[in-house]
Amino acid sequence: MYLNCHSFHSLRYGTIPLQDLISQAVNCGVKTMALTDINTVTGIYDFIKGCELVGIKPLVGIEFRSEQQLRYIGLAKNASGLAEMNRFLTKHNFSGASLPIIAPEFESVFIIYPLEKAPETLRENEFIGMTPEDLPKLFHLKYQSRKAKMVVLKPVTFRTKKEYNLHKILRAIDTNSLLSKLTESDYCKLSEVMVPIPSLLETYENYPELIANTERISAECNFNYDFKTPKNKKFYTANRKTDLALLTTLAHQGLIWRYGANNIPAQERVEKELKVIDELQFSGYFLITWDIIRYSNSRGFMHIGRGSGANSIIAYCLGITDICPLELDLYFERFLNINRKSPPDFDIDWSWKERDTILEYIFNRYGYENVAFCGTNVEFKYRSIFREVGKVFGLPKEELDKLAKNPMNLHESNSVVKYVQEYGMLLEKYPNQRSMHSCGIIISEEPITNYTPLEMPPKGFPIVLFDMHVAEDIGFEKFDILSQRGIGHIDDTVKLIEKNRGIRVNIRDTSLSKNEALCNIFLAQGKTIGCFYIESPAMRGLLRRLSCDNYKVLVAASSIIRPGVAQSGMMKEYIFRHNHPTKFEYFHKVFEEQLGETYGIMVYQEDVIKIALHYGGLPAADGDILRRAMSGKGRSLQALQNVKDNFFASCAQKGHPVKLSEEIYRQIESFAGYSFCKAHSASYAVESYQSLYLKVHYPIEFMVAVINNQGGFYRTEVYVHEARMAGGKIENPCVNNSDLETTVSGTLIYLGFMQLMGLDSKMTSFIVSDRAKNGLFISLEDFINRIPMGIEGIKVLIFIGAFRFTTKTKNQLLVIASLLLNNFKPENRSLLLMQEPVKDYKLPTLERSFFEDAFDEIELLSFPVSCSPFDLLQTTHRGDIMAKDLILHHKKQVRMLAYLISRKHVPTKRGAMYFGTWIDHEGSYFDTVHFPDNLVHYPFQGGGCYLLLGTVEVDYHFPTVTINKMAKMPFIADPRYSNSEDHQFKTQQKLKEDVSNTQRAPYPQEHEIGLPRYKMKV
Repeated sequence: MYLNCHSFHSLRYGTIPLQDLISQAVNCGVKTMALTDINTVTGIYDFIKGCELVGIKPLVGIEFRSEQQLRYIGLAKNASGLAEMNRFLTKHNFSGASLPIIAPEFESVFIIYPLEKAPETLRENEFIGMTPEDLPKLFHLKYQSRKAKMVVLKPVTFRTKKEYNLHKILRAIDTNSLLSKLTESDYCKLSEVMVPIPSLLETYENYPELIANTERISAECNFNYDFKTPKNKKFYTANRKTDLALLTTLAHQGLIWRYGANNIPAQERVEKELKVIDELQFSGYFLITWDIIRYSNSRGFMHIGRGSGANSIIAYCLGITDICPLELDLYFERFLNINRKSPPDFDIDWSWKERDTILEYIFNRYGYENVAFCGTNVEFKYRSIFREVGKVFGLPKEELDKLAKNPMNLHESNSVVKYVQEYGMLLEKYPNQRSMHSCGIIISEEPITNYTPLEMPPKGFPIVLFDMHVAEDIGFEKFDILSQRGIGHIDDTVKLIEKNRGIRVNIRDTSLSKNEALCNIFLAQGKTIGCFYIESPAMRGLLRRLSCDNYKVLVAASSIIRPGVAQSGMMKEYIFRHNHPTKFEYFHKVFEEQLGETYGIMVYQEDVIKIALHYGGLPAADGDILRRAMSGKGRSLQALQNVKDNFFASCAQKGHPVKLSEEIYRQIESFAGYSFCKAHSASYAVESYQSLYLKVHYPIEFMVAVINNQGGFYRTEVYVHEARMAGGKIENPCVNNSDLETTVSGTLIYLGFMQLMGLDSKMTSFIVSDRAKNGLFISLEDFINRIPMGIEGIKVLIFIGAFRFTTKTKNQLLVIASLLLNNFKPENRSLLLMQEPVKDYKLPTLERSFFEDAFDEIELLSFPVSCSPFDLLQTTHRGDIMAKDLILHHKKQVRMLAYLISRKHVPTKRGAMYFGTWIDHEGSYFDTVHFPDNLVHYPFQGGGCYLLLGTVEVDYHFPTVTINKMAKMPFIADPRYSNSEDHQFKTQQKLKEDVSNTQRAPYPQEHEIGLPRYKMKV
């Protein structure tokens, strides 16, 4: 009876979560119902599964709306009907055209028009929907003759009066209007609620034709979906047999390339994996990934294959990954096994500059009809909720900012705010808009419009209308095509080295960089700023605590720094055991044999499989079920229980004491959900080493590449500082030497125009192209004649010193620019073959201080270049000790003067604390700890230099200063504003700091970890 139900996937319209809609239908005695969300099928697959569980026949369809107005409702008779509607909606999504008033001729779709929109002539598959409000109109003769084409139309949009109000709020958000300005046409009728079936039938009891037509449509709609069959492109070649043959050939070729001709363990591993891949029919999946990598290599692009795919030796032999699973004892079962019918994704990273080229290849190679991005639901989140809801209640921007930025207990207490809070909290986790998954690509065997309409976002690649979880449920495995700046750092550095030094570095040869001696020294000292994944203060501190000087320890460090592992307490325990290898006992000999590399701690997800296999005697595939279930990824509690029962039965069969087995299972339960994929960590570690190798041996080029890829963890200023510390001479942008990006020649580094605030990017590109075409600029006048730039842009260039080649002072240049541009006519600007000589004005000598240049730089770049921030301080004091001496002052109080680099918010049981990172006058880094009670009296006050008083604590080779007192130090008065006291100290406020916030539970104390350090007595 219900042919028009909306869930909350009818964005900014429906208010009922999908499962709640199904539960309500059960309570109302519904046996058949249709999900017809507005212009989408986002929820239909979860709807089908949910209905089948409770014995409801699911009908799927779409409510077609255009310009906020209902056109008609489509119900799919079968899969072909859904595909027809999907293609129809896709066409209009792509074109942006309004939906037609009359539905197209569908072959396998029922169309239901609202009474007021019904055409005079109806096709065989078209009907008129009669709502309860419409029934009195059937007394009119003009409608009585059409009863044979009428059906029951009882839309469902909300459940309660409160949800009706919520629906109105959503409509106001969607139409960007005040709640009080909505008209009746903007929102649904008050009757759009689900009522029990007997009550609904009673409403229509005088119109049996309508009930019969509705039942007939319901009976003829039979959309069945096979959730078990893979929907990805099946074969790379013609069929399964030829796919396996090609994969086998490529694997054997790669085997020789990676291992030589006679590596028996590698050969056995290849054959084992090939057998499983063929059995699960995933040869095509591997080959498509190989094909993408092959194209990337042909273009000279660098890629990083990471994630659990690195557990596969086939992936290693095909060049998809650069991680040897034998070297790191990686289990293939973590990636693919006979109990896991769908493979996890290959995660492949490219430089952000090259990713679109890879995407274009995939779409062109496999067809736009068969390739699309996964979608994602952007939910209403805390900040956006209060802004959006507060706006429809008419609150001004200042109040919206307060609501969004402050916790609810600090909100003002009035009736409007109460409503905003009440309805805002109802919206939490509701979908707000659809967006594109950042990296997930679907490659389908059939046209993707068989499953979903597509949308075309500004990025230019089509997206499906469901997310990655639904995609997996309905049989799609996505290919993760990612981008990251770390690869851009590496790739651009290699190009800069060849251009600047004439040296070709084959950074893809991991034997060059991995475990390189000088790199290991830098690694152990935490000198890793700019390097992928290992540059944050927390990671540099961990490297120093571990004295990390080799690849395997770096792999472990890359894992234990992850929030989950650290949250479990394993990071603290690992640091202790690494530094005190004689102060603990292995819990069981299996832990020493299998987890000796990590001191008996289950750091990696693969470790769960190892213990289940080698201690419990379970097959590795069962160990993976254990891992997935405990990490929250398991689908079946029964499957977990079966594996648990088998674990204890197998332990008993092997003669293990029950108490020992129970304790080991407890440890697995405690840490499996927190552990991290070892293959993932290993992939990160390889890329970290590649970055570090370039930083160690070619630091200037490396830092320029980091700057041009728009940095990493820190702001540009920090990387400029690193380049200077490495011997680079930093120059401000210059119209004759700078490009859009930062450039390097020898040790001379010219900052790029992109670093300048207030300069239009199109104009900077014009400068570079004109200079390439017409030669260097010979004067300011020549520049003004050639470049169509206004006076404000010219001033920016003058103040940063971009015309310093003219030898005129900034003040003189400003006078010339004003004289030329005040009466300048744009039509007179041209590159003259014979320019008249510029009139030589007799300008007064206008002195300018060294400090004025520094303040100009802070204003335009956010940091000084011509001097250090310390040179601008009023005090000449530079602290009592420098960072390099801290390790000698354990438990002593020190006074230091330092420039703030970054601070990180960290939750503790006592409240919020901060870790700070600073540089001293010599340019060396050090770290501070700021406890909650101290921050009350000595808070951070923005970027700049501070005088610090604190106590040194050396924790496993790594010194930090626990702050007792802290004061921000004033700069000298800005000489540019000598006549305005109000502005003399404002420029200092433009200095930046990097602030990162952490939302997590506090890490456990040592006594809370619960991992025994000594053998259990049984």
